[in-house]
Amino acid sequence: MLESIDIHCHIMPGVDDGSRDVETSLKMLKIAEKNGITHIILTPHHKPMHHNVSPQHNEVYKDKLQQQADELGIKVKLYSGNEIYYSDETQTELEQGKICTLAGSDYVLVEFHPTNPYKAIHNAIYQVQAAGFIPIIAHVERYSDIVSHPSYVEELVNMGCLIQVNASSIMGKYGFGIKLFVKKLLKNRLVHFVATDAHDTKTRAPELLECRSYVDRKYGEAYGKRIFYDNPVAVLNNETL
Repeated sequence: MLESIDIHCHIMPGVDDGSRDVETSLKMLKIAEKNGITHIILTPHHKPMHHNVSPQHNEVYKDKLQQQADELGIKVKLYSGNEIYYSDETQTELEQGKICTLAGSDYVLVEFHPTNPYKAIHNAIYQVQAAGFIPIIAHVERYSDIVSHPSYVEELVNMGCLIQVNASSIMGKYGFGIKLFVKKLLKNRLVHFVATDAHDTKTRAPELLECRSYVDRKYGEAYGKRIFYDNPVAVLNNETL
């Protein structure tokens, strides 16, 4: 089976709009395992004016879920992280260690409001880099200004930003326009990570196998392996892509 690593999901139970309880989390992990996912970075939301889980508690919750998964024989290795909703406090919180990076690396997963203008996103990425971190933009296909101007993605990549797209977007779940946008990015090798952004066991499940097969077929096995496995391994090892 083709193996993948998921750097963006909401499987940690009871902390955000993802899994509601441990039972759901374990079901999600079983689905992930059946999809060839061997490692998962748990990325609960970190938002302003939100009851955010501290990095210390993230680690405790991760270890507990890992133990429960191990007891059921689920062979998926878990790591801590956050999906960071960018705000004016983000740079300071990162510098003070109040937000989880991805698996303790220098990489951080950052999201924005869908209607944020490109200039604001560009400036935010610069601020994250100024704090000493490597930004990965979560589900870049959600930001209307960027979708309307695909050349912005190349600008972001050229300034050292990395790009994550959701598997469901590649497979057309969010309409032809989004699929076409993501197709352009894949064709031009501007995607660095494909993730599940899983929230549940049904409508937003942790499934990558179908998408991995599709990308391998359409864009080549080498590129598929890079964005589903090799690049995530680099994040886990805190290595440069």
